[in-house]
Amino acid sequence: MHDVQPLVEAVDSLADRFRSLPQSKLLGSVPGHASRAAAVLALARRLAALALAVEGGPQREFPDAGAFAAGDQLAVAGHDLAAALAALPEGAEVALPDGPEAAAEVLSGALAAVRETAALCA
Repeated sequence: MHDVQPLVEAVDSLADRFRSLPQSKLLGSVPGHASRAAAVLALARRLAALALAVEGGPQREFPDAGAFAAGDQLAVAGHDLAAALAALPEGAEVALPDGPEAAAEVLSGALAAVRETAALCA
């Protein structure tokens, strides 16, 4: 089993921050994204795609529910990924589009992505 608690805590912290941001901040641009909400949506989509890969499911479109839902969408995607990774045995690999990757690497990459997005949107 993988220790997913740091991922859950990072996702929860960023999601909570986004739930309390005013519209002006949510819609404010950040490097590489039209808005902070768009940056978090991109992260949520990435985490959701990883969760589907871990579970072996087909890729699906992750909807844009609007700027005010960005925090909730991140929380759902992040928790789905954490639950999927926690269920894998140590040493398991995840079938990603670019080839298999160790589940531990998927976890560390996801955590890094959450932290990078948090810093970008600070």
